[in-house]
Amino acid sequence: MLRQALRRFGQKLVRRHLLEEVFEFNIGIKMSTLDLVALGVGRTVGVGVYFLANEVASNQAGPSIVICFLVAGLTSMLAGLCYAEFSARVPHPGSAYLYSFVTIGEFWAFITGWNLILSFVAEAFIVVRAWTLAFEILFANRISETLHETISQYVPQVFADNVGYFFVVFLFFFMEVQHAEWHGFFRIFEVFTLVKLLVLSFVIISGFIKGDLHNWKLTEKDYVQAGLNDTSRLGLLGSGGFVPFGFQGILRGSATCFYTFIGFSIIVTRVKESHTPQRSIPMGIVVSLLICFLVYICVSAALTLMVPYYQLRPGSTLPEIFLHIGWAPAYYVVVIVMFCNVFLYASWSFTLPIRLVIYMMAQDGLLFPVLTRIHTDTYARIVFTVIFVTIAAITVFFFGLTDQLDLRSVGTLISYSLVAFCVLIVRYQPERRNRGNKAQVQEENGPAAEKLTLQALLFPGSPTPTPLSGRVVYVCSSLLALLLTLLCLVLAHWPGLLSGDPGPITVVVLLLVLITGITGVICRQPQRSTPLPFKVPALPLLPLLSIFVNVYLMMQMTAGTWLRFGVWMLIGFAIYFSYGIQQSLVT
Repeated sequence: MLRQALRRFGQKLVRRHLLEEVFEFNIGIKMSTLDLVALGVGRTVGVGVYFLANEVASNQAGPSIVICFLVAGLTSMLAGLCYAEFSARVPHPGSAYLYSFVTIGEFWAFITGWNLILSFVAEAFIVVRAWTLAFEILFANRISETLHETISQYVPQVFADNVGYFFVVFLFFFMEVQHAEWHGFFRIFEVFTLVKLLVLSFVIISGFIKGDLHNWKLTEKDYVQAGLNDTSRLGLLGSGGFVPFGFQGILRGSATCFYTFIGFSIIVTRVKESHTPQRSIPMGIVVSLLICFLVYICVSAALTLMVPYYQLRPGSTLPEIFLHIGWAPAYYVVVIVMFCNVFLYASWSFTLPIRLVIYMMAQDGLLFPVLTRIHTDTYARIVFTVIFVTIAAITVFFFGLTDQLDLRSVGTLISYSLVAFCVLIVRYQPERRNRGNKAQVQEENGPAAEKLTLQALLFPGSPTPTPLSGRVVYVCSSLLALLLTLLCLVLAHWPGLLSGDPGPITVVVLLLVLITGITGVICRQPQRSTPLPFKVPALPLLPLLSIFVNVYLMMQMTAGTWLRFGVWMLIGFAIYFSYGIQQSLVT
C-alpha cells in the first residue's frame, strides 16, 4: 500500500504538459531576426549598464570587472545555447517554466515558475531604484533635498530618507494602470536601442582616448598619494594591481554582473510573432548575447581606464566618469539617454512578466485559479498593481540594491540550470506522440519490457532512444546535478583546498571521477535523430558545464540572500504541496 502511494505521488511530481494545451499570447506584429536581436539587446543592455559596473568595480573586483563580465557573459551564452535548442524544438511562446513542464515534469516546472516570479519581482524593484537614481541625477538631487527638508520634521527619518522611492513607485503605478496594449511601442524601442548603442560606443571610444593604463596597475604608493591609505595594508581598497580583490573578488563580481545578461530570455516569448521561429529565435538569442557581451566588456574597460576604481563610489552611475575628465556636456548627454532608457524599460509594463508567469501557473492549476484574472481582467490587474506597489514601497526599507541584484540572479541561475538539465534529458528521450494525456512511446524504439544490465548500460542495442535508455539518462543526469552541486560547495567553501590539504583534494578528485564516469554512461546512450535548425553542440558536456558554472556562481551569494531565497521557496512548497499537486489540471 505504501509503495503504491509513493508511486502515485512520484507520478504526480513528473506529470508533463502537452504542447497543445499551453497558454499562448500574441502582440499582433511580425518580427524579423533583426527585430529579435534588437529586442534581446534592448532588454539585456538595460538599466544595469549605467550603475552596476561602478558598484562592482568599486568594492568587489576593481579593474578585473572586465573578467567578471567575461565570466558572466560566457555563463549566459551557455544558457542561451540551451534556450536556443528548446526554442527550435518547442516552437511555442513561453519560458523556462514551459520548457521544464513539457520535459521533466510538474514539480520542477513549479520550482522554475516560482523562481521566475521571484526574479521578475526583484527586477521590478531594481528598475524602481534605477529610475529614482536617474531622477536624482537629472535634477541634481533637488527633488530629494526639497522633499526631505519639507517633510522630515513631520515623519520619521527613515521615511524622509526614502521619499524619492515612494515618488517613483507611485509614478510606476499610474503608468501600469494606463498601460493597455502594445501601441506601436516596439518601433520606438528599436530606435532607442540603436541610440543607446551609439552612446555606449561613444563611452567606449572616450575610454580608449582618455584612459590611462596605469589605472590597471595601481600600487600602494598610488593610494598613499591619493590620501586614501597610509598603512602597509590597503584593507577595503584591495591589494592593488589589475585584481585588487583577488580571485574571490572576481567570482563575487561575476555573480553580481550576471544580472546584466538576463534579458535575452524575452526572445523566446516572441515565437508566434517570428516569421521563421525555429531559425530566427536561436539566431536572435546568440547574436544578441554576443553584442551585449562585447558592449559590457568594452564599457567596463573604458570605465576603469578613465577613473581609478577606488574613486568610484558605490551608488554612482556611468555618466559620472565624464565629470572626472572634465567633459560636462558628455555627462549630460549620457544622463539624458540613461533617463530615457530607464523610462522605456519601465514603460514596457514592468509587472507584465510577473502577471504572465502567474497566469500560466494558475491556468495549469499550480496556483489559485482566481489569479488568472490578473491577466485578463482590468480591475484585477489594477488591484494586483496596487498590492505590488505597496510591497515595493515596503521593500525599500529592508533590502539594498545588492540584495535585490542577488535575488534576481539566484532565481534566474536556478531557472537556467533547469533549462540546461532539460536539454540534457530531452535529447536522449524516445520520440513521443501527443495523443491523449499519456504520450505513447513509438513501438519501433524497442521492446516494452527491457532489463537493465551492465552490457545494456554501456552498449545499448538500439540506435534510437528507448524507454530504458531515457530512464538511464534521467537518473544519471539527476546524479550529475547532485554531484556538481557538491563539487561547487567544496570548491567554494573549503579553504584547505588551496593550501594543499589532502582531505579536500581527495574529495574533489573522487567527485571528478564519479562525474566523469556517469557522463561517460550518458555519452553511450542513443540520441534522437530528429533534425532541428539548432542543437546544443558537444552534448552532454556543454549543458553540464552550464549547470556547473551556474551553481558555482550561486555559491558566491551571501548567507542573507540564501536565507531570503529559502523563505521564498518554503512559501512556494507550502502552496504546491497543499494545493497545486492536488488541483493540477495536468493529469
